[in-house]
Amino acid sequence: MKTLINTSLCYIEKDNSYLMLHRTKKEHDYNKDKWIGIGGKFENGESPEDCAVREIREETGLVVEPADLEYCGIVTFVDVSEAEAYTEFMHIFRARKFSGELKSDCDEGDLEWVPLAKLKELPHWQADEIFYDFLAENHPFYSLKAVYKNNVLLETWLNGKPYDHFGG
Repeated sequence: MKTLINTSLCYIEKDNSYLMLHRTKKEHDYNKDKWIGIGGKFENGESPEDCAVREIREETGLVVEPADLEYCGIVTFVDVSEAEAYTEFMHIFRARKFSGELKSDCDEGDLEWVPLAKLKELPHWQADEIFYDFLAENHPFYSLKAVYKNNVLLETWLNGKPYDHFGG
């Protein structure tokens, strides 16, 4: 059975670093041991911004106002593996303005400010490198499709056209 999922993912920026979540604590976590931005699945009735604001507060303790979110793009993350085929519509945000105190404990993993120059050195989904670069470049709003099978990136599409970000 194929599943459709809507999520929001936010890269909170401070001092040339992003607040990242090292996913280590949840059982049966598709993102196990990967470093990702802050976010999660939509709840009933939520917009992408509502979801991002709620997930940021729940996972980090920080407060981001909806008007302070920069909506950067949407990633259609497709897994064609037989066992876990699904499609995730991931709404990508950046926030440079926030308030509150960072929680010392997150039930999904460890929170850490990671320098932008170190992001690609940490375990992550390969296609994440594309939107890391887009964030750094202040790329205009984009639609990226990343197709994976058994955790291997097969192809990417940018704004409906084949895209080879990795030069391979």
